[in-house]
Amino acid sequence: MQDIYSDPTFQMACDQFELVAEYLEVPHDLHDQLMYPKRSIVVSVPVRMDDGSTRLFQGYRVQHTLSMGPTKGGTRFGPTVTIGEVAALAMWMSWKCALAGLPYGGAKGGVYVDPRSLSGNELERLSRRYMQEMIPFIGPHIDIMGPDMGTNEQVMAWFMDTYSAYAGHSVPEIVTGKPVSLGGIHGRREATGRGIVYLVERAANLLKLKLSDGTAVIQGFGNVGGVTAHGLAYKNGMKIIGISDISGAYYNDNGIDIRAAANHAVTNGDLKGFAGAEPIPLENLLTLPCDVLVPAAVSGVITRENAGKIRCRLLAEGANGPTTVEAAKILFERWNELFVIPDILCNAGGVIVSYFEWIQSLQSFFWNETEVADRLFRALEQSFSAMIRRAKEEKIPHRLAALAIGVERVMKARKARGLFP
Repeated sequence: MQDIYSDPTFQMACDQFELVAEYLEVPHDLHDQLMYPKRSIVVSVPVRMDDGSTRLFQGYRVQHTLSMGPTKGGTRFGPTVTIGEVAALAMWMSWKCALAGLPYGGAKGGVYVDPRSLSGNELERLSRRYMQEMIPFIGPHIDIMGPDMGTNEQVMAWFMDTYSAYAGHSVPEIVTGKPVSLGGIHGRREATGRGIVYLVERAANLLKLKLSDGTAVIQGFGNVGGVTAHGLAYKNGMKIIGISDISGAYYNDNGIDIRAAANHAVTNGDLKGFAGAEPIPLENLLTLPCDVLVPAAVSGVITRENAGKIRCRLLAEGANGPTTVEAAKILFERWNELFVIPDILCNAGGVIVSYFEWIQSLQSFFWNETEVADRLFRALEQSFSAMIRRAKEEKIPHRLAALAIGVERVMKARKARGLFP
């Protein structure tokens, strides 16, 4: 099959799938159907800029599988977005939704743009035009968008308004992650970070690892990393000794004041110049000695070169695909010293609460934040327990166990439905 998705991230996702397919003995005639996306859309997005000129942006949307139900996935605006990266994220979302027991296939979208270079008006025009170009391919029972890197609840509000204007009535269920005032759900912004904190607590309990007064390092101090750092520090009493964002990495052996760091980032746009920690080389952050390490930024940061140097007891993968296939093999060889919570489980809190929001919007029946958190933790507990049970029974890595559960469920659905999904 011609590979139009040529990209290191997509290759990493395919390599992961190949390992699972071999383990599950996936039939040859299902192999490519499960790996390659069902549908990929590339659109040109012309936008009128503030200076009166028109600039053309490239937009993407990939729907990986329709066997489980409508597809679900975020939309990212970023200067590194490619259709291959989007396809990889859509594939991972398929396995993640299946592992969590959600009636979704995976999807992902994006626009190749640096959103920080746009004015507020330009960002709104880009958001609305991207959604307008996607209208023929999406719908509340076809493909539901959500926020991702470079987008937020305001962008989701523009998406929803654009689609609603086309439909002739309000359609809040077309997106998740929208403002509460437009039918959004309480706790959606915090959901991924809260899920990571819950799973860290759950794993620490299994390991008999005391979190209070322990140390943690968070790579990525955005929404996910920031909420995770806050929960580990103020709920569990951990000392956060290292954090990073786009401006660099920062270290304080005595612990970083997470609230002060967050205020600095909000005020200044990033952590540059933060007085509460000293700058260190980015490559040193992941190898700092700590109890809990949370890569919550981009994919492919734990590699064959640094996997053997990581010095944590618990690795919680908050980002999508932070560990390469070669690195995962090295980490498994260290199973007796390093406990891994793989990404398709660790960061599933966001899509789980997005599912709750979709249900709310369809039914116009709303839950409070306590109910949302309780349902989130119950869903994560079921997936965590299933992964641990399968890993123990079959003596396989946590990552392989989690992926096997997800891929197996999608494969069964595709077999049951037949050729067309």
